[in-house]
Amino acid sequence: MLKSEILNAPLLAALATCGHTDTVVIADCGLPLPHGPQVIDLALVQGVLSFEQVLDVLSRNLVIENSTLASEAENGPVQELCRTKGLDPQFISHEELKAQLPQAKVIVRTGEATPYANVILQCGVAF
Repeated sequence: MLKSEILNAPLLAALATCGHTDTVVIADCGLPLPHGPQVIDLALVQGVLSFEQVLDVLSRNLVIENSTLASEAENGPVQELCRTKGLDPQFISHEELKAQLPQAKVIVRTGEATPYANVILQCGVAF
């Protein structure tokens, strides 16, 4: 049995395919999801699982080289959550963020309903 804190098998399998510069998106429940990237849907009801819960787990289990938020999230709770996880996000417009979604390797959909609770995480390397 694999030793990992992540119990969701599809999520664990999807993350295992990520390499340097691949992107993983944590999405709120309202973000339009494009065809192409693998979507791991963790939304149960509004608010569950939360953006914060998913960010917490992924930030412990991925090497994150950089992160990107919508400029509409600047100086708000989503930026603060990212900072508490050691991320210093860059900002692009929400429209630009949505345009980058098709290039993501994995999109993790949460039940989060906070406006602009979406982040693009770029994978790094551990060496």
